[in-house]
Amino acid sequence: MPTILLLDVSLSMLRPIIIPESIEVYQRRHLAAHGINTLLDYMAANCRLEFTCLMAFSSLWEIVCPFTRDYDHLKSYLSNIEIYDRTCMETALEGVKNTVLEEWGAGVLCQIILITDGSAGSNFRTSRLTRRENKQDKVGFALPFPFSSKLHIMCIGQPDEASLLASIPLYQNLIDLNGSEGQVFVPEGSLNHKSVEAMFTKLADTYFAPFHGQITCGHLSSNIQLFPPPQPFNRPWDFEWIKRSVADKIEICGFLDLNDISSPASYSRHLVLPSITNKSDAVSIKPDAESGDEDIGSSDDGKTASFCVLLHGSLKVESMVAVCSVGEDWYGILYSWADSKKKSNLMLTIFEPGVGVIPWLGKLDHLAPLTDFKDHPYGEDDSVSPFPLKPSEKRSYAQGCVVWIRQSGLQADIQKILRYARKLPEKTQNFYKELNRLRKAALAYGFLELLERMASILERECTLLPGTAHPDAALQLTHASNMLRTSKSHDWSQNIYPMRTKFTSGDV
Repeated sequence: MPTILLLDVSLSMLRPIIIPESIEVYQRRHLAAHGINTLLDYMAANCRLEFTCLMAFSSLWEIVCPFTRDYDHLKSYLSNIEIYDRTCMETALEGVKNTVLEEWGAGVLCQIILITDGSAGSNFRTSRLTRRENKQDKVGFALPFPFSSKLHIMCIGQPDEASLLASIPLYQNLIDLNGSEGQVFVPEGSLNHKSVEAMFTKLADTYFAPFHGQITCGHLSSNIQLFPPPQPFNRPWDFEWIKRSVADKIEICGFLDLNDISSPASYSRHLVLPSITNKSDAVSIKPDAESGDEDIGSSDDGKTASFCVLLHGSLKVESMVAVCSVGEDWYGILYSWADSKKKSNLMLTIFEPGVGVIPWLGKLDHLAPLTDFKDHPYGEDDSVSPFPLKPSEKRSYAQGCVVWIRQSGLQADIQKILRYARKLPEKTQNFYKELNRLRKAALAYGFLELLERMASILERECTLLPGTAHPDAALQLTHASNMLRTSKSHDWSQNIYPMRTKFTSGDV
């Protein structure tokens, strides 16, 4: 899960701090940089795959260091950050929203760590947040974020400061608006390097602790680390509230062909990394061996046998998945996934709690090995699956549905239409086919505003036609634009057809 460090660089961060045991004069920004370095050191040791971004804000915001895994490179920017004017958290939160949506989209869990001196500013107390509480401003505020997130606010201030005491309720209100995921952290005791370091360490231990567990299959076991750490399941379900946490021991129940499992809906996906404590625990015959906390990248790892590596290679070669239990009535699958032609990884996909999460397999706790059946369930042909899966052959009339999960998908469909538009009249049939495909998808999703926007795009494309363009191109673009604005375009059963002109009908 990506992390954003949102650092306050307003003038109030220049306020000096008197530390009795030190003759040097420190400012609050120095303690903020020390706390960030503490967090980055923890992440470098435990969360090396975490993407982290450093942003600064005052009345405006900027990306100081884009998302990276090079924590030393990120640290180098802390000493060069300049101080600007007043604090404006509305602008900063809007910048966080735009940055995450642009880089990761709305389907990723993000952690936002806001580091400030504890003074929210007088303008913030009478800002849009207050108006939103009074239901005077229901739009235009960044919170809640359109993506899953946790908002943590780190206060670099004395616990008994009047400005900090007045700002804490506002900070907590921000977290509540974002779904109550997160926490406000305040230094314990006097403000100094030690108390700030302890505050950031507490944040790291609470929200960035790695998940160490164990995979077991019969008498074989292997210590592992999951990245990102699995989050507890806490959702309402029919007439009850289901709460589940992933167990430390993940037990493999059996194996299935990759084609039989297909692509079921999932709750989360995680990268499985081997975590070896010592050579004797690499392939253990003790199912209840404790997991260790030693660094994954030990120099002896490549020379030691590991069940995790054996499992990954077997699943990859045999094209199978391992069905595993991750908790009480909670299942997942282990499989080999390749992000390129040369590199593959062992992945864990966790389903939602329950035994019927994969409809075509039935209840997972009712599955049994082949040896329990008198007759082979596959029949004489082992290539035939006993499960009601979609056939592998593609029918001539089958057409993929339009899916717009991210902005890039919608942009690609619009750009495809524009490519055909620039090749009119040769690509007239392709142009209208893609235009009707986009229109019907917009009607299915209730995205009616897209029809008006597409009409405006076609009008603009018509004005940009070169002087050497065929006359029929301008006529077809104008016709398509006008048809998108009529009530007929909202009828699913109707299609937009090419305009008959003297260039297409043969009339003089």
